Amino acid sequence: MGHPSEIGNIVLDGHSLTLETFVAVARFGAHVTVTEEAYDRMQKSRELAEKIADEGRVAYGITTGFGDFQKVAVPEEMSNQLSTNLILSHCTATGEPYSDEVVRGIMLLRANALLGGVSGVRPLLVKVLIEMVNKNVLPVIPQKGSLGSSGDLAPLAHMTLPILGLGEAKYQGEVLPGKEAMKRAGIETVPTLVCKEGLGMTNGTCAMTSVGALALYDTLCAAKLADVIASLSFEGLTGLRNAFDPRIHAVRGQRGQMLVAANMRQLLAGSEILDNCQHDRVQDAYALRCIPQIHGAVRDALAYVRDKVEIELNAVTDNPLIFPEDEAVISGGNFHGEPMAIPFDVLGIACAELADISERRTERMVNAALSNGLTPFLTTQAGVNSGYMIVQYAAASMVSENKVLAHPASVDSIPSSANQEDIVSMGTTAARKARDITQNTLSVLAYELLTACQAIDIRRSLNTHGQGISPLHQALYEKVREQAPFYEVDREIWPDIRAVEKLVRDESLLRITEQYLPEVE
Repeated sequence: MGHPSEIGNIVLDGHSLTLETFVAVARFGAHVTVTEEAYDRMQKSRELAEKIADEGRVAYGITTGFGDFQKVAVPEEMSNQLSTNLILSHCTATGEPYSDEVVRGIMLLRANALLGGVSGVRPLLVKVLIEMVNKNVLPVIPQKGSLGSSGDLAPLAHMTLPILGLGEAKYQGEVLPGKEAMKRAGIETVPTLVCKEGLGMTNGTCAMTSVGALALYDTLCAAKLADVIASLSFEGLTGLRNAFDPRIHAVRGQRGQMLVAANMRQLLAGSEILDNCQHDRVQDAYALRCIPQIHGAVRDALAYVRDKVEIELNAVTDNPLIFPEDEAVISGGNFHGEPMAIPFDVLGIACAELADISERRTERMVNAALSNGLTPFLTTQAGVNSGYMIVQYAAASMVSENKVLAHPASVDSIPSSANQEDIVSMGTTAARKARDITQNTLSVLAYELLTACQAIDIRRSLNTHGQGISPLHQALYEKVREQAPFYEVDREIWPDIRAVEKLVRDESLLRITEQYLPEVE
């Protein structure tokens, strides 16, 4: 499958989303269509929900209240009001709104879950959601206020408001009343929800999964980029290649470790500087020697997280569920965010480790006592110039912040709904923390990349080991130097940092790597 930015259209059926197609819609605005078979499944479950309501059967959220109000019967004539009231009373989130890409992802995931055909929701609601996604009408969804059980109630209530002509939504860059945004986009609002639809729209893990899936995608990119940037630092620090000998990794047998060691062997081939330094020392410090062990452990963790996320992208996560084949209405707990909370905590911890080791390599490059002959703080005129001194400070600050953010959210719980919902996941907090760690880590990697290019310039000027770096490194170096010239004397450095951060985030460096070394994973 191509890069998400190259995927122009996806077909939604309730079962086939991948991380790449999710990102294609959420981040790059791919157009969405839905299969008729999926709508047919929805219609069958809707008809059963109506039958249950007409017959007055006891069914949670259809003929009863919600949460601890499950004990309260709701008369048939009030069942539609019950669903609409759920949205009105649950839109309690606060804080800064989610980004556009997260909101598109939330809407896509809610639609995909309902297309499973066991939620009792009218196809109409999915059609409206998909039209909103395609026309980029984005509900304003504040970030804070979800326990991650029963799903992301507050965020999903905010998502639903504009469908009813309520709340707020962004359209063409402007935040508008929900009704006005829908009108300008030419989308008809829905006058009221009907029985079961309040739960169908709000029960689910869509907010945490949208935030976490995007963070996962960025961390997968960061992990590959960390190998590439580490190899540039390795060259600047005249590292010893023997740490990547396949035999030592094979006898341990850890998959991620072996993969990263293979990457490093490819990334470091063809370097004159490295060819001329392999007998300088017996072994390197851990930040160089243990790249396969540390980066590799991150790769293994990300493989676990990806497996769980791709399951959840196609999961039905509301309650109760309606099975038309035998007319069963089953109350369960698919809304519970724990299957995502633990992976997203792991994601944050793993990503934080990429930043930890990256900052250590940056410190080695700027510290003359550790840099194997580089100038103090990579300056050419020490004293009057500070060089890259504070670059390391800034990286250290974000690494320290990551350590705070990496504390697991999933081990916490506060009972809710009069103790009916007595253990919750905090999965949305886990996802949001992982996202923040990912963004910090990408910045730390940008600092390392900028420092590595300066270290290579200094190493070349010293000419102790020759001038030649690997062909890929030369291409990456030139790409950086287009934006950030050699730092000979102190000048405003923030434009250099901002430009290199953009390179790290826009995946252009990965594209260059793929051109030169397509086998690097």
